[in-house]
Amino acid sequence: MSDAAATASPIAPPPASSTTPAVRRGLVKSVLSGDAVILQGQPQNGPPPEWTVYLSNVSAPRLGRRPTDSAPATPDEPYAWEAREFLRGKLVGQFVTFVRDFTATSGRDHGRVYLGGTSPADAENVAEEAVAAGLLEVRQGKITDDYTTKLLELQEQAKASGKGKWSSTPGTIREIRWVIDNPRELVDKYAQKPIDAVIEMVRDGSTVRAFLLPNYEYITLQLSGVRAPSTKNPTSHDSRAEPFSEEAKFFVESRLLQRDVQIILESTSNQNFVGSIIHPKGNIAESLLREGYAKCVDWSIGLCTGGAQKLRDAERQAKEKRVRLWKSYTPAASGYSGDRKAFSAKVVEVVLNDAVVVQKEDGTEMKLHLSSVRLPKETAEDKQPSVGRQFRPLYDVPFMFQAREFLRKRIHGKKVQVQIDYVQPKTDNFPEKTCATIKHGDLNIAEGLISRGLSKVVRHRADDENRSCEYDLLLAAEANAEKGKKGLFADKTAEKKDTLRIQEIAGDVAKSKQFLPYLQRGGRAEGVVEFLSGGSRLRIYIPKETVLITFLLGGINCPKGSRVGPGGVTIGAAEPFADEAAAFTRKLVLQHEVQLEVESTDKNGNFVGYLFVSPDGNTSRGINLSEALVEAGLATLHFTAERSGHYNALLAAENRAKKAKKNIWANYTEEQQQEEVEVQQADTSERKQNYRQVAVTDLAPGALRFSAQNIEDGAKIEKMTSEMRQAIADHPPLAGSYAAKRGDLCVAKFSEDGLWYRAKVESVRQGQAEIVYIDYGNRETVEAAKLAQIPGGFASFPAGVKEYNLALVKLPNEDYVQLTLDAFAQYLYGHSSVFVNSEYKVGTAEYVTVYFDMGNKKVDIGKSLVEEGLALADSRREPRLQTLCNEYKSAEDKARKSRKNIWEYGDFTGNDI
Repeated sequence: MSDAAATASPIAPPPASSTTPAVRRGLVKSVLSGDAVILQGQPQNGPPPEWTVYLSNVSAPRLGRRPTDSAPATPDEPYAWEAREFLRGKLVGQFVTFVRDFTATSGRDHGRVYLGGTSPADAENVAEEAVAAGLLEVRQGKITDDYTTKLLELQEQAKASGKGKWSSTPGTIREIRWVIDNPRELVDKYAQKPIDAVIEMVRDGSTVRAFLLPNYEYITLQLSGVRAPSTKNPTSHDSRAEPFSEEAKFFVESRLLQRDVQIILESTSNQNFVGSIIHPKGNIAESLLREGYAKCVDWSIGLCTGGAQKLRDAERQAKEKRVRLWKSYTPAASGYSGDRKAFSAKVVEVVLNDAVVVQKEDGTEMKLHLSSVRLPKETAEDKQPSVGRQFRPLYDVPFMFQAREFLRKRIHGKKVQVQIDYVQPKTDNFPEKTCATIKHGDLNIAEGLISRGLSKVVRHRADDENRSCEYDLLLAAEANAEKGKKGLFADKTAEKKDTLRIQEIAGDVAKSKQFLPYLQRGGRAEGVVEFLSGGSRLRIYIPKETVLITFLLGGINCPKGSRVGPGGVTIGAAEPFADEAAAFTRKLVLQHEVQLEVESTDKNGNFVGYLFVSPDGNTSRGINLSEALVEAGLATLHFTAERSGHYNALLAAENRAKKAKKNIWANYTEEQQQEEVEVQQADTSERKQNYRQVAVTDLAPGALRFSAQNIEDGAKIEKMTSEMRQAIADHPPLAGSYAAKRGDLCVAKFSEDGLWYRAKVESVRQGQAEIVYIDYGNRETVEAAKLAQIPGGFASFPAGVKEYNLALVKLPNEDYVQLTLDAFAQYLYGHSSVFVNSEYKVGTAEYVTVYFDMGNKKVDIGKSLVEEGLALADSRREPRLQTLCNEYKSAEDKARKSRKNIWEYGDFTGNDI
């Protein structure tokens, strides 16, 4: 509107009998139809007064009406929509002058509406313009005055020109969808794309009704991310308008009512739609917030197309200015009193799925809860696990274990960035919590959890500012997870399917013995250390068998800590270095994936054996936890270690700890007498010599261990393998049809010759399978998809190869190991066949003496290695082996005196003679 129009002088009215002013000036709020408009006066301490006026001497086609409980919907009359749109396009938001002609008996004011100009001569009479366009029809009364005559003349001209309703073209009759039966279907149809629309009604500052064009869907829309105060409900006597509700409504009406806008449908709430309104001048939601007419709401802010941050920033400006709804605003304190609110740290433990323990750069540890993340809730049904054990939330609450595993695999042992958000005060039921946003790289860990449906977002009170600094990102992630029906948002059938049913084997001797073979088959079992109650006592989860076991480290004595009894009472005193041993074990293995060599069970049903952990993920360089504790001086050798294949390594580790005077050995002296109490069973049997001829097929890396076939079995193995390959050729396997699992017997193509051989799967990780060829002993890593199912009938043949360890011999220190292994390989591979004799077993490992024929002489390989100064003689306590042990010991003494190979610089064992 021009400045001249805004200051135009009143146009002289004809006489009128109404008590209202005959001439009024106002702003057009909306157009009801082609002949009726609503005007607004000047605001006075609140929203301005309004009145409805009707154009005199004309009538417009009637617009269709929405259905009610008592009446059905009515259709548009032809050109009703065009007439309404003609006036809307001219008048809405413009200042006009209304000249009243008369007041009907119904109380309605009829007259003329002038747009612009300073007098009737230069002002635009909107009724005349609409009649001339053929959109209004003149109503001729009993008396025809000059005004009516002019309107009739314009109408005749419109008829002659075939304009509007006088044309042969039918006008628009809208097919309006007054009721949307399936709002979600409409949201999906428009796929969050901007839709042209006209705002028809403003219910309150954050709720409008609109027509979506061009299909005329009539919707109720709630602005996403904001809520304005509610206005009074006219149908309820108890309803009261909230403070600033009318002002917020007027704010929106004056900017959007009957304006052309674009709407983005983002979601639904009951039968209403949730979305954003895009106006050429910006987002109305931001304006409402900036002026203090609305507040952000968490449940829908994540849906906002323009992003939640803009809304938060707009609200923050209103808070800082303390305008309207925020006039009494007081910022909330975070409650954190630490030195730094942002720092880097290493995750050392994941506590369920909403908390972690981190180690800061100064070595101190701190427990942090993920800000605004809510744990999955257990139900009465969850608290009754189907397996016979106590309720454990980690395994029995749906998706809690999956959430913990997500965090463990993503951030355990890794460096993260921490932003302290707030401190949740202590309550009667919960301790004080320090809550933070934790990121690994660019990933917000809480967002990663929530986007997978593994956790939900805490719904904070509107006035609670203690929340995640990326709260809106979490809400958006939750909305996406809910839309995708992921995790906690899936149907109940899927939830039950994903709930773990874990068996706990502890304290039941019979069950433990029954389960022992399952843990021993296929070599090392894989597990995750869940909890430890001391340096050598751990609780381990075995994923393949879905069981929890209590595992005791074999071969060592570890200091025992005090126990916590009923009521939190400490029972017994902790032995020296018990806490240090527990801390050492916790740092090395807690929540790490480990491998277990299970040897036996104890009288309480606990499993005993050796645990290997690979901090860098390389399983070929696993650390023996028993050996690590002994070398750190936090455990001593137990006599049962002598029966283990790890005895030599454990003994050497203990000697190094003694020499370095570490922890337990701090006061150790060479002269100190070590008490050993050992009951040794008498062994009066004689050594049996039953040598058999074998063909060596493979050497194990880094050990005096080899694989070999019995010579008499060679032809059988070749025949069986040939028949198996023919069966595969007759029925070729379909690539990718076989899903390999650890422990499976299958067939694989050897990388050297591309031929099929029988193999056993030792592990499968990230699409790669570690296998051993059971007829030849070779090991290699192949793509799991390239493995195939073994043809029928060929799985029952026994493995063609056995694994042997060289008896009574041990490797020297690491400087000479490769020299020894090279000589060992030359002895074995330098002859077509060798002979082996079984001497003893340690666990399932078989130890043999080996010889080959050289003319008329039999060469003992183990003894030769010792004589050449390439290996150390190992001692055994069995009487039947003492003669052989003495021969090996004498060979070692000769090599030492001659300073051969490993003895070239003297006796490195400290026993120089």
